[in-house]
Amino acid sequence: MNNIDKIIAILSKEYTKWRIPAVTLTSEKSKDPFRVLISTILSLRTKDETTYEASKRLFKLADNPTDMLKFSMVDLEKVIYPVGFYRTKAKTILNICDVLKERCNSKVPNEVDELLKLKGVGRKTANLVVTLAFGKLGICVDTHVHRISNRWGFVSTKTPLQTEMALRERLPEKYWVRFNSILVAFGQQICRPISPKCTVCPVERYCEKVGVLRSR
Repeated sequence: MNNIDKIIAILSKEYTKWRIPAVTLTSEKSKDPFRVLISTILSLRTKDETTYEASKRLFKLADNPTDMLKFSMVDLEKVIYPVGFYRTKAKTILNICDVLKERCNSKVPNEVDELLKLKGVGRKTANLVVTLAFGKLGICVDTHVHRISNRWGFVSTKTPLQTEMALRERLPEKYWVRFNSILVAFGQQICRPISPKCTVCPVERYCEKVGVLRSR
């Protein structure tokens, strides 16, 4: 599959018609690394509209580690509900804020390896923070990027980490930062996990449909 330039060009135009992913929207409104980090944590296994509304509620009350630590666990849970696993996420957020305040002068690290030292922060979150908040080169691989990259036949991998490493080898650097936002929107609207909407897909002719058993 050697049509990645054509695919990205087409999807970049279509992207403006789709709902922008919640974390991307948060980063566009504010390049604050702390907001991007916390919004990303809230987004895990949660619908975008729920993530965005919870983020807005939370940041009206606290948008830095010091203010966030003024919350009790119960109060923070109430603010971010109904995001998925809200109790676990409240604990994670408070723990991260404590570490940022005590060890990082309340500043979010701008390197993936340093972000990964924060409990509850994985590669997806770390890559989103460095790319969206700091404008640094990186590839964020979530379930959409992993699924679609393999479905196209652009990579052949088993895990998101393998997909990230493969994309670093194959994907031109000029696409790295925006690849996640485009594929998340595309995956939510068209290239669904089960029964993707192939009949209305703007890049269907370039897709090898690896693993697709049925489509619409």
